[in-house]
Amino acid sequence: MIDFQNVSKRFGTQVVLQDASFRINTGEHAGVVGPNGTGKSTVASIIAGESSPDGGNVILPTGGSIGFLHQQVSEAHSSTPLLMFAEGGVPALKSIEAEIYRIEAALASASDQERQALLTRLGDLQSAFEHAGGYDLRHRTEAALSGLGFPERDLSRRVGEFSGGWQMRAALTRALVANPDILLLDEPSNYLDLPAVEWLQRYLRDYKGTLVLISHDRYLLNTLTTVTIEVANGRTERYAGNYDHYVQERTSRYETRMAAQKNHDKKVEKAERFVERFRYKATKSAQVKSRIKMIERMDTVDVPLRITSRGTIKIPPPSRCGQEVVRLEGAGLTYDNQRWILKDVNLRIERGEKVALVGHNGLGKTTLLRMLSGILQPSEGKRVLGHNVIQGYQSQEFTDTMDPDRTVFDTVKSVAPELREQELRGLLGGFGFSGDAIEKRVSVLSGGEKVRLAFARLLAKPPNFLLLDEPTTHLDISARETLEDALRGYEGTLCLVSHDVTFVENVATGIIAMQPPGINRFPGSYAEYRERMNRPVAAAPAAAAPSSSPSSAAPGQAAPAVADKKELRRLRAVDRQTANEQTRELKRTISRAEKQIDIFEAEQAKIVEAMASPPPNFDFAETNRRLQLIQREIADYTRRWEIASEELEELNR
Repeated sequence: MIDFQNVSKRFGTQVVLQDASFRINTGEHAGVVGPNGTGKSTVASIIAGESSPDGGNVILPTGGSIGFLHQQVSEAHSSTPLLMFAEGGVPALKSIEAEIYRIEAALASASDQERQALLTRLGDLQSAFEHAGGYDLRHRTEAALSGLGFPERDLSRRVGEFSGGWQMRAALTRALVANPDILLLDEPSNYLDLPAVEWLQRYLRDYKGTLVLISHDRYLLNTLTTVTIEVANGRTERYAGNYDHYVQERTSRYETRMAAQKNHDKKVEKAERFVERFRYKATKSAQVKSRIKMIERMDTVDVPLRITSRGTIKIPPPSRCGQEVVRLEGAGLTYDNQRWILKDVNLRIERGEKVALVGHNGLGKTTLLRMLSGILQPSEGKRVLGHNVIQGYQSQEFTDTMDPDRTVFDTVKSVAPELREQELRGLLGGFGFSGDAIEKRVSVLSGGEKVRLAFARLLAKPPNFLLLDEPTTHLDISARETLEDALRGYEGTLCLVSHDVTFVENVATGIIAMQPPGINRFPGSYAEYRERMNRPVAAAPAAAAPSSSPSSAAPGQAAPAVADKKELRRLRAVDRQTANEQTRELKRTISRAEKQIDIFEAEQAKIVEAMASPPPNFDFAETNRRLQLIQREIADYTRRWEIASEELEELNR
């Protein structure tokens, strides 16, 4: 249980928390939500014991372990190999393992009397090691690293060799593998791609401990949490349910409390008018005293946290362009003429399409987006821009191109001087800049504010082709929803890269999937794409056969949709064949695992029997090492059997 009791915290003169109280029960999965800068990370830091409250109490379970995902990896780990770093979050296991090795060494020279005591101790340690997951630690770590996108060849690389984003993935793996009683994750989906976010969701769904998830990712909040803690204006409040339920319940509570507050104020006002009117009338003195006492006894109403309505942005209709917006023909990109980042890409995007580029990090999503924008020119092949196409490209680095000495208002006005002041204020208001905020200089803005300002600047003169690279980074949920609404109503063409599942689902109407074999087009939303991939279903290839339709893709280009009935029947046949092949392979995996488990369990029984009645010159250390290896193999094959059985059951549903 985590119990905050009237907790207060200040940083200088800034009050971050003021009498904050909430409880998270053991085993609950709690989402911590609120606008940027309201103190969510401070709450996590206090729970982790890395920050102390200035007032109030925090009650945590005695002896429980706490895992905390930090926002950066300590330089002390920069020379540590990745696999060793990821396993290092369980120091208790390493201590037990070291003690096991010490006893194994002592057994070689121990007397018969000493040997019995050592064997008893060794058995206890091995039991504790197994109970703590020691025998399958390596397997769990490698599986987590793979799920978060690390290839096997990276396991021996030093942590310091990776970029900041990949170091955060390593830190996340370390926190997950430790399997603590309380797991604190502060924006864990930052730096992840969509496949890694979905893997993380599946992993955390089965986590049995207490989860505290600080996130602006509505997909994770809705699918993982059963409790929501709101942090705003220095206060906290607990809501039952996931994020969507919290939004509904918050509105209901707000309306109920506002009604109660109005009723309370009305009673107080009526009593005060009576006192003021009859204060000096002797005949009413008793009633006046009664009213004064009544006012003093009236409980104050818990004033509700004000609900800030999200901004509204309507992007003006852009100028019309040709049917074909951009086309890549046999395009490829290399920086050294040896390693190709992209090769033989044939892709066409048409007017009005809203497509998302999805796939694992490292497959070239941002590179492809930049090539579509013309920022990067193909090393081979060509890029063709359509008639009258005016494009706008937005990425994190473009926030750095704004003049730090300009005000928010002047930054937008500089690109659209023809707009009236009222129009500019309306645009900025939609992105959360109102009142004095429009006079702030760019240099004092937070990361999220700079992103919002960059979008306002971009949309002040809307292009008819938008290319967006991770547009939701640094944005809180309200700002993401505002941007979603604006892009859904946008009448131009859109191509985006994002790790926010909900954002992609709500905005994209087509998917371009970057997979190791090549680039594939999928018609429909991201939710439909995920459902199709999980069946699994064969994708329509990017190099699709040409259709006789005038608007279809030319030979060698990606078709925007699969409309032909024969093609659909063919795809369904491929689906069935793929499913049958998967079923057969899973059954083979289950059978092999069962055979191996039987073999290793039989050998384990023989070793245990031999250790109970050892012959002369019996090598206890070597035998025990063999026993540990067998136990690891049993745990490994048992895990394989469980995974294959679950996948087979899911496939047969």
